[in-house]
Amino acid sequence: MDKIKVLFASSEVSPFVKVGGLADVVGALPVELNKDNIDARVILPLYKKIKIKYQDELQFLGWKLVRMGWRSLYAGLFQIERNGTIFYFVDNEYYFNFDQIYVEYVFDIERYCFYQRAVLDFMGDFMNFEPNVLHCNDWQTGMMPLLLDAHFKKHGYHTNVQTVFTIHNLKYQGVHATDVVREMLDLPDEYLREEFCIKDRAINFMKAGIVFSNSVTTVSPTYAYEIMTDYYGEGLNYTLQKYAYKVSGILNGINDLEYNPKKDEKIPAKYDIKTYKKGKAVCKESLQKQLGLEVNPDAPLCAMISRLVDQKGLDLLLYVLDEMLYDGMQIVILGTGDNYYERALVDTANRNPGKMCACIDFDSGLAHTIYAGADIFLMPSLFEPCGLSQLVSMAYGTVPVVRETGGLKDTVTPYNEFTGEGNGFSFANINAHEFLFVTKYACDLYRNHKDVWDKLIKTGMSGDYSWKKSAKEYAGLYSLITGMAIDEEEQAAPEVKEEAKPDAKAEEKPADEKPKAASKPSAKKSSAKKPAAKKADAKKPAAKPAAKKAETTKKEESK
Repeated sequence: MDKIKVLFASSEVSPFVKVGGLADVVGALPVELNKDNIDARVILPLYKKIKIKYQDELQFLGWKLVRMGWRSLYAGLFQIERNGTIFYFVDNEYYFNFDQIYVEYVFDIERYCFYQRAVLDFMGDFMNFEPNVLHCNDWQTGMMPLLLDAHFKKHGYHTNVQTVFTIHNLKYQGVHATDVVREMLDLPDEYLREEFCIKDRAINFMKAGIVFSNSVTTVSPTYAYEIMTDYYGEGLNYTLQKYAYKVSGILNGINDLEYNPKKDEKIPAKYDIKTYKKGKAVCKESLQKQLGLEVNPDAPLCAMISRLVDQKGLDLLLYVLDEMLYDGMQIVILGTGDNYYERALVDTANRNPGKMCACIDFDSGLAHTIYAGADIFLMPSLFEPCGLSQLVSMAYGTVPVVRETGGLKDTVTPYNEFTGEGNGFSFANINAHEFLFVTKYACDLYRNHKDVWDKLIKTGMSGDYSWKKSAKEYAGLYSLITGMAIDEEEQAAPEVKEEAKPDAKAEEKPADEKPKAASKPSAKKSSAKKPAAKKADAKKPAAKPAAKKAETTKKEESK
C-alpha cells in the first residue's frame, strides 16, 4: 500500500524558527504523521538565523530561477533531516537574509509571494518528491491552492495534488493591492473575482486559501464554528459559511518531548503525577527567588506567558490587576508585544515589589520554570483559535483559568463543585470582574481546599495532550480528499463537524462559477462521511456568540 505523501508549507517551523504557535504545530505534526506510515515533509524559507545556526547540516539540492512578474529570481533548495522528517528550505538572500522573521507588512507580502511560487516550482522532479497533499498554513501560503490551479493543473502538472488550508489565526489575512499581487504572481484575470480572492477591492490571501483548497481546517472545533459568526469572522464569515461543507476543526497537540515535567531539563526539579507536590514546591520556590518575589508557598502564584496584545485579554487583566494583588495573589507575566501593555505591566510591577514581576522578554528556560512553578495559569483571551499554553500548564500541574472561547473551551472543563469534575476554571463573557471573581474562587480553593486542588492537578496531569490523536484525524482527512486508503485499524478519518455549519440555509451556486480546486473528491475506504455541500445565503447574518463585542475596534495587522 502506497504511503500518502504530504508537504507542509509554513512561514515558521520549530525548532528552526519560531514566532508563535504556528511553529510548534508545523514542527510537531509532520513528525507524528511520519510515525503513522505517512510520508510527511516540510518546506519553509531559509532565514538568516537558520543559515547561520545550521550551516553545517544544510544539504544543497540545487537551484532554479523563479518568475516574479517581469523578473526571474534565484531560488535555492536545501534540506535537513531531523526526527525522521525531511525539512526543505527555500533560499534567497534578498528576501530572507534578515535578523527578524517578519520584516514589514508590504515587503512581507512580496517575500511570501516569492516563497509560494518557489515551493510550487520545486515540487515534483526537482525536489524528487511529488506530494499527494499540499498542506498550507495561514496567509503566508494562502495563494498556493489558487496558483496550483491557475499555473499548473490547467497545463497538466501536479494534477493529483490535493490541498489542505489550515487557519491558525483568521485575524491576519495577507491583504494587498490587486495590481501589485497580480503582477508578482502572474494571475490570470479570470481569477481576480470577488467570489475567488478579492475582498474589499484588494487581494486577500486567506480568502483565496479558503476558496481554492480541497479542505479547510482550523485548530479547534469551537473556533471552526466561531469564525462563521460576525464577531469572530474578521470579515470572512460569509465566505466560510459558503464553504462550510469543507471546514472542520482539529485540536492542536503539544510536543510531549519538549513539554514533559518528568524529563524537562529546563526546570529546577523534575516530577510526575506521583511526585508533583515536592517537585512543584521546589520549582515555585526557585521561581520566587529568581524573580524577586516573596518566598511564600501559601501565596497563589498566578502566571501568564503570552504575546502582549489585545487578543490575549490584557485589558481585562490590567483592569483588575491591583485587586488581584490586593487579594494576596502573586503575579508573573512573561512576554513581549504592544508598548502600551509592556509599560502598564512594568509600572504595576514596580509599584508592587515582591508581589509581581513583569518579564518583558521571551526566555524559553524561564517559560518552562513558570509552567512548573506557578499554581494558576491565566488566559483571559478575547479569542483563541486553539491555545497551547493551557495544555502545557495542565501537563505541568498548573491549573488554568480561561475564557470560554475557541480551543480554550474545547480543552478546559470548568470545575464543578457538586460532581468534582473539571481540570480548570472558565468564565463566559468579556468582563474583567467575571475574570477576577473566577480567579479569586480558584485561589480560595488553592488556600482552603487542598483535596479539591490536588484532584484538579491530577486530572490535568493525567490528560493526553500529545499529537497522536490529532495526527490520526489529519491522516484520515488526507485519505478523504485523496481517495487513498490508510490502515483503518490505526487511523480514523475525521467527520466534518456539524457545528461548523451556520444556521443559515445554503443556496447552491451555479456549477460553472465554482472553482475547480474547491471541489472535494470522494474518498475510498475512508470511515468519514462526507456531508452534503451547503453554502450559506450571504444575505443572512451569522449567529452572534454569547460574549459581548469588545469596545475596541480590531484592525488588520501583520504578524
